[in-house]
Amino acid sequence: MQFHLNGFKPGNYQVPDAARKAYPTPPIEDLPTEVDVLIVGTGPAGLTMARQMSEFDDISTCIVDMAEGPLLFGRADGISCRTIEIMEAFNSSEMVEKETYKLMQNTFWEPDATNPQNIKRKYKIADARLGMSEFTHGIVNQARLHELLLDGMANATTKLRPHYSRELVDLVIDENLTQDLDAHPITATFKRTDEAGNGKVETVKARFAVGSDGGRSRVRKSLDIALEGDSADKAWGVMDILLNTDFPDIRVKSFIQSKDFGAVMTIPREGGYLIRFYVELDLIDKDKRATDIKLTEQDIIAKAQKIFHPYTLDVKEVAWWSIYSVGQRLANRFDNRPADATDDIIPRAFLAGDACHTHSPKGGWGLNTSLPDTFNLGWKMAAVLQGRSKPALLATYSTERRKVANQLINADKELSKLVATRPTAGNGSGKAEVDTAKIEAFMERQSGFVSGTSIEYFPSYISTGQGNQHLATGFKIGQRFHSAQATRVADGALQHLGHLVKADGRWRIFVFGGAQDPTETSSDAYQLIEFLANDATSPVPKYTPKGSDIDSVIDTYAVFQQPDLSMHDLHDYLWPAKGKYGLRDYEKVFHAQDGNDIYDLRGVDRDAGCVVIVRPDQHIAAVLPIAAHKDLSSFFDAFMIG
Repeated sequence: MQFHLNGFKPGNYQVPDAARKAYPTPPIEDLPTEVDVLIVGTGPAGLTMARQMSEFDDISTCIVDMAEGPLLFGRADGISCRTIEIMEAFNSSEMVEKETYKLMQNTFWEPDATNPQNIKRKYKIADARLGMSEFTHGIVNQARLHELLLDGMANATTKLRPHYSRELVDLVIDENLTQDLDAHPITATFKRTDEAGNGKVETVKARFAVGSDGGRSRVRKSLDIALEGDSADKAWGVMDILLNTDFPDIRVKSFIQSKDFGAVMTIPREGGYLIRFYVELDLIDKDKRATDIKLTEQDIIAKAQKIFHPYTLDVKEVAWWSIYSVGQRLANRFDNRPADATDDIIPRAFLAGDACHTHSPKGGWGLNTSLPDTFNLGWKMAAVLQGRSKPALLATYSTERRKVANQLINADKELSKLVATRPTAGNGSGKAEVDTAKIEAFMERQSGFVSGTSIEYFPSYISTGQGNQHLATGFKIGQRFHSAQATRVADGALQHLGHLVKADGRWRIFVFGGAQDPTETSSDAYQLIEFLANDATSPVPKYTPKGSDIDSVIDTYAVFQQPDLSMHDLHDYLWPAKGKYGLRDYEKVFHAQDGNDIYDLRGVDRDAGCVVIVRPDQHIAAVLPIAAHKDLSSFFDAFMIG
């Protein structure tokens, strides 16, 4: 798709440039006085939390922001493979895939050895993240991702939409009520900032609160949680521009180092014309902020032109620009509990996104860490609010996501040092030599983390069974369920199995049959299915509410090696009767695809088979032998409520 030819215009890229309008701001309505979940901030973390909560019509949610309306310009641009996988869970990956610029190559430019005032390409390589997912790392305006999440909220049964023009004045937690799950211990006070509101004060009481309100989070300050880490002392200018240039790699992601003027990173943007530039600026005094730097977009363009010599930059339009600082900080806690609290203490307020981890914004790392923060938290909060899981489940959010944030901070520190052509303050006044080979090696080494595909949660009762990892070496416990295609038995259609794990709060059990015929009642696979369907200790009948579809809490799929199976020869649990008419579901059984066998691709033991339990956030919770019925029940019994 091509767009922005005659100037940048935000909005729905499915609409032609001439007709496109910015995403509408909803009319201002009074805030509810009492909700289950209060979300402060409409960045990627806040909107992902709201999008997840919008799936549950028995949970009341309110999302509030200081902004006058939806984001229109700039900020993050990179959409990692893992983020697109999450958007697939929300049934929105098609638009992301269609509209993004797909990052296929990287180039590295250095001073020309024979004429150092000029830059010269050192090499061009394939992007290190290719092949890590069925999706490709993409580049798109963050506002467009927000729009897809907002559309999903609006189209859900709850019709959830944000309340804009509200400033959080105070957030107080009544500690006497925090351990009463039915209580509303949080009181949040907001002030209207729109002209018609005239400073009107509104109060919301909530059972839970999520602070996703950015690096200067008022929720974090209200919870008295500190950000710890290095202060910023290096500035970069960032701008999205439409330009003409004779630089040959303008439509390829490039790192450009000059001899005397610093460095530029270029990232082609969606639509075929727009480009993002990250331009290295100067050091910042310790008592200064990036906003104190008195430069204009024209100053940044002039600096970039010097770095690009001998190539020319004829900038026609600056769609958005900003100056930011490089610094890394991490919250010492991600929820309101004391640092030494045990998991039986129920947390009632949480931090997510930039509110608990800040770093340099190159490559969209912030967005691609913030969005999974609340994708991790959302299903857990819903399960607790709906009475399906024990409240201790909420404590795993901080444990799991703070580990990821710490990894992000460390990676950002390393990259920031590698790309800076000038030393940080206090480290001398001479120039630092940038080794592009080291940058390339870093990106290769960190490709799994940057793509989000190798994010791995600590072993816990929802990330367990490591002793059985040999049964499926390519389905790594703690990491996301790495999708692959299989052929549906009922109709021969190809299906990405990972796309079956939607953001609906349900658990998935994938049964990979062994060498035995699954239609034989004596086979391990048949015995497992019989156990799941009918045994009193099975988690399926135990935790499925009476009158609900059999897959409403735990959804089971099966993959077999035998090619000529008939659905009607299999246990009827695998083609269950559902809905008010008792219609049969024929989309739960698959066989390995010829020539692209999932058993080979994911290292599944062909003889023994295995069971892979997948969490509602698509991460693998456990790998078990097919015959381990008791272990399977024990897994769910650890946290679910009957």
